[in-house]
Amino acid sequence: MAKTNTNTDLGLVGLVLSGGGVRGLAHIGVIKAMKEYNINATTVSGSSAGALVGALYANGNSIEEMLDFFKSTPLFKYNFLTMAKAGFIDTDKYISLFKNYFPEDSFEALSKKLYLVATNLQKGEETYFSTGELIRPLLASSALPPVFSPVEMNGYLYADGGIMNNFPIEPVKQNSNFIIGSNASVVSPLEKKDLTNAVKLAGRVTGLMIYASSKEKLKSCNVVIEPLELEEIGLLDKKGMDKAFHIGYKHAVKKIEAYLESTRHQNLPLE
Repeated sequence: MAKTNTNTDLGLVGLVLSGGGVRGLAHIGVIKAMKEYNINATTVSGSSAGALVGALYANGNSIEEMLDFFKSTPLFKYNFLTMAKAGFIDTDKYISLFKNYFPEDSFEALSKKLYLVATNLQKGEETYFSTGELIRPLLASSALPPVFSPVEMNGYLYADGGIMNNFPIEPVKQNSNFIIGSNASVVSPLEKKDLTNAVKLAGRVTGLMIYASSKEKLKSCNVVIEPLELEEIGLLDKKGMDKAFHIGYKHAVKKIEAYLESTRHQNLPLE
């Protein structure tokens, strides 16, 4: 892989990472491609799975450590089940596991500026977190209901950031002049036979609603990576982790190379 670019060429780089469950491991592939092209984001914003990947990237973890985080952290564990909270799994049980990766539990301890978005269920609005305690906002941003219980902070219950804002570009636009967007919540055309029951229909409608809120924001990115192949991977299918990672990497290389090639042509001297 040719390393053909640096941040001095792109200015202040911002990275936006969407939600998408297991499909969000495509973001790690995107970061791998960025590293190979010497592209370093200084500001990162993430929602749900994108918040997790964004926090690991801002924490300085290697690609291998990021992948290990997702593979070693259990999605479902018997002693994490709960009947006392509004969710099948007690999200607070993950705090001790997360401290293995974020021992200082602080946004200020990160090497990059990080913004996480979560949904305030009581107020019905999105909330950004970027200072102070890290782990609880991180868990809140990725607490997909009804699987994971909401996280209580400051007297409010917070859940998955993707409910209100699955592609949180807003803070990145304020702090960057070049934006890379990685969207793992993709929507591709379907055949009539793919919508034959209520479950499939509900899944399609939910996917369309989430994508609709991100569609216009994606146009503000200089480079967008959103591989349609990710739809083949289930949101909570841990067996699809490696596949999502490789899909994200392959598409990121293609998109970054295409952008760099277009700028090379623009910079050619006039004859």
